[in-house]
Amino acid sequence: MTRWVVIAAMVIGSACAAGRAAPLDPVMGDDACAHCRMTIVSRATAAQIARSGDEPVFFDDLGCLRDYLLHQRAPDDAVIYVADHRSGAWVDARDARFTKTDTATPMASGLLAHADEASRGADPSAAAGTPVAARDVLKSLERSHP
Repeated sequence: MTRWVVIAAMVIGSACAAGRAAPLDPVMGDDACAHCRMTIVSRATAAQIARSGDEPVFFDDLGCLRDYLLHQRAPDDAVIYVADHRSGAWVDARDARFTKTDTATPMASGLLAHADEASRGADPSAAAGTPVAARDVLKSLERSHP
């Protein structure tokens, strides 16, 4: 039993040492979007730039994230997370599927994110939408996976 505890501690320690920031949940109605300054009221369209040792930079709309990244590059050691519109789970933005829809979003971008094609296919809000390449949303994110 002790051996497994030591192994688990080593695995956890290695993950922490790698410095990959985990996503945090914004405080709804309290945290503000870094781009438009509106209060975040829905996780379904939220995003964040997470960096170990720093507070996350939150966004209320994927359009705000996109516009922010057009003017300011994310730090190289940061991870950009987007919320899966259907499930609310945080997803590394480089792995997400983006869709332009007629869905009402906080800043009217209509952009939705999903963890994968299955999640997008199961979301009625994305059904009539048009797929958008991740590079078109994440303009300044031109680095490979860690």
